[in-house]
Amino acid sequence: MGSPDFAVYSLTELISKKYKIVGVITSPDNRSGRGMKIKKSPVKLLAEKKGLTILQPTNLKDKDFLIKVRKLNPDIGIVVAFRMLPKNLWEIPKLGTFNLHASLLPDFRGAAPINWSIINQEKTTGVTTFFIDENIDTGNILLQKKISIQDDETSGSLHDKLALLGNELIIETIASIKSGVQPKKQITNGDEKKAPKLTKENTRIDWSKDIRQIESLIKGLNPYPGAWTYFYDSEETIILKIFKVSIKNNKKYNSKLKIEIEDKNIFIEHPQGLLQLEFVQLPNKKRMDSISLLNGFNFKSGSKVI
Repeated sequence: MGSPDFAVYSLTELISKKYKIVGVITSPDNRSGRGMKIKKSPVKLLAEKKGLTILQPTNLKDKDFLIKVRKLNPDIGIVVAFRMLPKNLWEIPKLGTFNLHASLLPDFRGAAPINWSIINQEKTTGVTTFFIDENIDTGNILLQKKISIQDDETSGSLHDKLALLGNELIIETIASIKSGVQPKKQITNGDEKKAPKLTKENTRIDWSKDIRQIESLIKGLNPYPGAWTYFYDSEETIILKIFKVSIKNNKKYNSKLKIEIEDKNIFIEHPQGLLQLEFVQLPNKKRMDSISLLNGFNFKSGSKVI
């Protein structure tokens, strides 16, 4: 059960290991883009290519859908990047239903664990498999694997590493369930880090924060959805998405976040140092490096981020 690219890795691994996949549950097709063309989930595209049975319920509690799942007679249910399941669905598989989560639970429960592990400047993260229960990401843990987060890590690069690590863990988890391994209860103390859904509010750059925190937010939201800010050029306020920056020095600036252009490079004078903008995006434009942006857009003198 899954829909996005992260789940494609897992399905591909199960196929390559010759597991009998009795069915694939994924999100319904939707329409998107200017032409409102039908868009299939990445998992569905792979399942179609491999000739697998596909179910796309709009309501996971629908009786006809649940009957179809029972007829598939699954031994184990595997969930990767999907929505919350009702009990009468995850109880169907004989040996249970487990979830692959991209963090070391109980830390970073929630919708965006990969992003928040980088935003929070973690040094390590990992993947966890756990039996699903009535709540989100709270079930008993089966197995975990750790990985280091590199200094230049983005959510995109970490996504791919964790997806590959998750492949290994899923195969090991299936074997452990068949051997009768006893899962362990999650131990919490109330200080666990969270991974809430990314919104317009929590992806906006707060320029009052430490310069390293700003850098980590940008890395944690690259390539999607992108950290953003407003910049004011004395005539209008424009949204600017920032995907990559580098800290050039730790000199103190008192220019109130002024934008400076030098040798086709864009800099922001932060109170704790100079930030060079390397990859950015204006509304309705493609993502581009600073040189490409400056070839078609002129930052006026006195521009600043807000």
